[in-house]
Amino acid sequence: MNFMLANSTLWTLVVVLVVVFLVIALIVSIVPVGLWVRALVSGAHVSASKLVGMKLRKVNTQLIVNCYINAKKAGVKLTIDDLETHYMSGGNVQKVVDALITAHGAKINLSVQNAKAIDLANRDILLAVQNSVKPVVITTPEITAMARDGIELIVKARVTVKTNIDKLIGGAGEDTVIARVGEGIVTTVGSAKTHTEVLENPDIISKTVLEKGLDKGTAFEILSIDIADIDVGRNIGAKLQAERAEADMQIANARAEERRAMAIAAEHEMRAKTQEKRAQLLDAEAEVPRAISDAMSKGNMGVMDYYKMQNVVADTSMRKALGKSEAAPREIEIDSPKKNKK
Repeated sequence: MNFMLANSTLWTLVVVLVVVFLVIALIVSIVPVGLWVRALVSGAHVSASKLVGMKLRKVNTQLIVNCYINAKKAGVKLTIDDLETHYMSGGNVQKVVDALITAHGAKINLSVQNAKAIDLANRDILLAVQNSVKPVVITTPEITAMARDGIELIVKARVTVKTNIDKLIGGAGEDTVIARVGEGIVTTVGSAKTHTEVLENPDIISKTVLEKGLDKGTAFEILSIDIADIDVGRNIGAKLQAERAEADMQIANARAEERRAMAIAAEHEMRAKTQEKRAQLLDAEAEVPRAISDAMSKGNMGVMDYYKMQNVVADTSMRKALGKSEAAPREIEIDSPKKNKK
């Protein structure tokens, strides 16, 4: 009897040990004990239930815990929930923590919520903080501007900026800064009387552009604008004058051609009128013999009158012929020296 009791007690103990072993194995498989111990030792305690919950929600617990430990070691005030919610929102937890650590070390006022919002806005928060600590130089492309004397200048500038974190969300980027600087350069060069003024004092471009407050509404603060290079380009004024003169000449030629066409048309019209008058004259002359015949048939004109009229016509024709011969220039024969020698 005692043997059977002892045997049942042994089996009960074995079953209890197996159950305990299974429970421990289950807990170890669910709870990341290594992360829990690492966080506890690092001074960034994370409860086991929090780790189990993150694992069940398919959160990268190793990334979250490591970032939490780094933030706590650097003195950044945040919670494990801040990192978990940002991870589940699709944000880059590693960049946010690195940016917070860098900003804390550089004594830049950057809150956790602002950092998370900037990251979720698809802005590189870490690069923005680094650019706030160390300003960035933006080199503009070659900007072409023309002074009032018509000479073209090609200007290249270097703009030193630092990121304005408070305006990073909703603020314009580098393209807007470059465009505004280019506009300021064109305006400054265009207001100069001669291009030599700009070449002698290139700093007038920097001063004028900086006074315009070009960084307004952008995510940057312009620290300085330095003129890197100025080259003299084409003489646009002379080219425009030449093109204007050529255009005026083409207009004058067109007007002259129009007047010539009108003169030719008027000449043809006068020729047509002359032919018309000649036809009318021939018609009138054709009526003369008929009128003479009628006059002679009616007895209003005799034969002698007709002959007298013919004599007058012949005399008039002879006088016209003589007048034409007298009006013609006479040819003067000049004796050559050879004829004089002979």
